[in-house]
Amino acid sequence: MPQFVYKARRRSGELVQGDLEVADRSAALAQIERLGMFPISVEAPKGSAAAKMAEKSASSKGMKAGLLPPALREFLDRPRKPKLQELATFTQQLANLLQAGMPLAAALNSMTHLGTKGIPTTVSKQLKQDVMEGKSLSDAMARQPIIFSDLYVNMVRAGEQSGAMVDVLRRLADHFERYAEVQSKFISAMIYPVIVGCVGVVIVFFFMTVMLPNFMDLFTSMNVQLPPATRLLIGLSHFFSRYWWFLILVTVAAIVVFKRYQSTPAGRRALDRLKLTVPIVGKVVRLNVFAQFARTLATLMHNGVPVLTSLSITEQIMSNVIVKEAIAKTRSDVTDGKSLAQPLASTGVFPQLMIDLVRIGEETGQVPSALNRIAETYEGELTVALRVMTNLIEPALIIVMAMGVGFLLFSVLSAMFAITSSINRS
Repeated sequence: MPQFVYKARRRSGELVQGDLEVADRSAALAQIERLGMFPISVEAPKGSAAAKMAEKSASSKGMKAGLLPPALREFLDRPRKPKLQELATFTQQLANLLQAGMPLAAALNSMTHLGTKGIPTTVSKQLKQDVMEGKSLSDAMARQPIIFSDLYVNMVRAGEQSGAMVDVLRRLADHFERYAEVQSKFISAMIYPVIVGCVGVVIVFFFMTVMLPNFMDLFTSMNVQLPPATRLLIGLSHFFSRYWWFLILVTVAAIVVFKRYQSTPAGRRALDRLKLTVPIVGKVVRLNVFAQFARTLATLMHNGVPVLTSLSITEQIMSNVIVKEAIAKTRSDVTDGKSLAQPLASTGVFPQLMIDLVRIGEETGQVPSALNRIAETYEGELTVALRVMTNLIEPALIIVMAMGVGFLLFSVLSAMFAITSSINRS
């Protein structure tokens, strides 16, 4: 039976080395865990049958991987950024295990078996390995930036320093669940208008390119002076039928130009400012941005992260350039010794309600609580604004589609009446 050499740690942290005579590596890992230790490494002695089998397996995997281009192999191996709800579930599971009294390494080991959708088990395995080697959990998470953001890492670091890891993890999970809910509401509000708009475009395109040419053959064969609306419709149909490729080309070119303009600093700044000021939609964007800013800053400050660090992290996760610049200016002024409310007011971006509540929070020494109240206020208003936006978009789309279909029917029917009149006269 093969022998395996292992290194492990006891619950006390003591390093243990030894060997086991078991069937395979999985059995060795199971035996070490049954002994109440956490495995660091398990290897078969060089030259043994188990080592040769492992080398053969690794060689086979390497050959298969070598068949793929390096860029594709890197893309397939790279973990994707998890969704907010997936990250919330992972965080909640870890908090539950720690609250049950499990040591951190044991909890991470259990996480590898629990599994969380969107977060590979290799993430938990690597975290456990790093913790067993003596790294803190925050440092281990910082090594996986695709999964754990600066917000996450700094919150966990604050929990390590304060000794309230479980509370911090629960606040993080709640934070991610709140924003997953906001995203879900926004997506749900936009599904119906997008579907209606796409269906309308498809119907008009089908009518102009497939059905209308049959009517045109009838109209032209009658040799009748057609109404202006019908002539316009026929001209549009000719253009769609003959130059559809040109329309696609123009659309693609417009998208490319827009993307390039959006990627420039001036273009992104102009578009982000437009998002904040455009009627109806702008209100939704503003409420979402202000709620996200207040909630994130409150979460960080409530867990003991310094104000400047909290502002820096909040600045990084904001997507709107105008707001990012306002936060950077606020951070610069706070560095100069000013209070938080005054720099926020000087930016001209944040609403007066937020500034007043932050000022009251500073006077009472409860800025995180004030920021949480601000976030709750704007999240409530955001729900209402999304409902209003949806209620306005739906009838607007219906009116536009009705006008388009009405024009098509009017053009065809007026031509039919003109032909009927001509026949009656003759």
